[in-house]
Amino acid sequence: MAIDKVKKYFQQWGIEDRIQEFDVSSATVALAAEALHCEECRIAKTLSFHVDEQVVLIVTAGDARVDNKKYKACFGKKAKMLAFDEAEPLIGHAVGGVCPFAVNEGVRVYLDESLKRFETVFPACGSSNSAIELTIPELEKYSGFEKWVDVCK
Repeated sequence: MAIDKVKKYFQQWGIEDRIQEFDVSSATVALAAEALHCEECRIAKTLSFHVDEQVVLIVTAGDARVDNKKYKACFGKKAKMLAFDEAEPLIGHAVGGVCPFAVNEGVRVYLDESLKRFETVFPACGSSNSAIELTIPELEKYSGFEKWVDVCK
C-alpha cells in the first residue's frame, strides 16, 4: 500500500509516527477537514498534471483553484490533469491519497504560494484516510519540491 511507502519514506527522519490514520475517508478536501477538525483551506491538496511527458504535482491550499493563465505562464502549457486511472501507476499513489511523498522517480513536485499563509498544513500520506501536520519548512524538506510557483486564484 502507498501509505506503507510513505511511512517507510518518513522513517529516514523519524517522523512516521506523526502520520494520522482515520476511521473515515479523508479523500477530499472537505472530508479531510472534517476528519482533522480544521478549516478546508489548511488541507494541502496535491494536484497532478501532465506537462509534455512529465508528471507534475502541485501542492496547493485546500481552498485554492488553479488559474489557467497563471499555470500556462509558469509551465508553458495548458493545464492537463492526469486521468483518475493514471494517478496510481504514474505517481505511486491513488486518487484520494495523492501526496508529494514517496512518489515515483521522475515525478516533479511544486508548492503553490497559496500555502504560505499558514504555519502548518495537512497533506495526505498515500491513502484515502491519512494525513500529517507539517510546517511549511517541513513540507519543503520532506516533499523534495523543485520550487515555489504561483498558479492559483
